[in-house]
Amino acid sequence: MDNINIHRIPSQPFIRQGKPVQSVQSPKQSFLEHLNKAKEPAELKISKHASDRLKERGIQISESEWAHIADKVNEAKSKGIKESLVLMDQAALIVSARNSTVITAMDRMEAKDQLFTNIDGTIVLS
Repeated sequence: MDNINIHRIPSQPFIRQGKPVQSVQSPKQSFLEHLNKAKEPAELKISKHASDRLKERGIQISESEWAHIADKVNEAKSKGIKESLVLMDQAALIVSARNSTVITAMDRMEAKDQLFTNIDGTIVLS
């Protein structure tokens, strides 16, 4: 029997199905970096449903009002609120504080005779 010597050239990567195998390393973040990122105020998002309701009902909310809502939602989230009702002069919004998303919107006249369920906090803005 013939002796067969197999050598691997160190400068060449292993080949599998014609493609070089590369090691993928993700940058590691420290615990403190994760903690600081979690503490950052989340940007308020508007779901498609809420966006449609705002348009349908002609509800106009200014940039400064959105910023105020976002601040209060972040404050509510820090206090453990998950789903909140946000009452404004012209509108009522249901907001998921957990993921900083406006779920639905209605004008205050519509909200007058509504029963709101599955909320654990209310934010009243003036």
